Amino acid sequence: MNKRVLAGLTGTLLMLSLCACGSNGSTADAPAADSEQATPPSLVGEWEAKLSDEVSQKATITDDSITVDWVVDGDSMLYWAGTYTAPTTADEPYTWDSQNDTEQTSTALMASPDETKTFTYQDGKITYDVTVDGSTITATLEKVDGAQ
Repeated sequence: MNKRVLAGLTGTLLMLSLCACGSNGSTADAPAADSEQATPPSLVGEWEAKLSDEVSQKATITDDSITVDWVVDGDSMLYWAGTYTAPTTADEPYTWDSQNDTEQTSTALMASPDETKTFTYQDGKITYDVTVDGSTITATLEKVDGAQ
């Protein structure tokens, strides 16, 4: 990866982390869905988190895995490859701890070194923490294919 892309990623994350500090931190609890009558959501598909005008992350969720790539100026670089466990109820928020697939991430320059990464699904979005050069932001994925 060239220095311009790395500098762009770092600058974007620093800017976004400053924006995150200004949030009100209020989280109203949504009423839980009636898990006996509601169908668990399908998270399988393509997702995207727009981090800035130049930088985004795209995720692909299959029946048992999640892969997240950095996308900068049309170029993709692996950020995360790990396990995915589908929800069994419609209760939200739904959280799972993804185990890093180090066979895939060990040679990727911009891959997360974390052993696990926590993903949370709520209100049709998936959130997770992204850390680059010591700055952490919360990325928000939105589904880009099919219905929620």
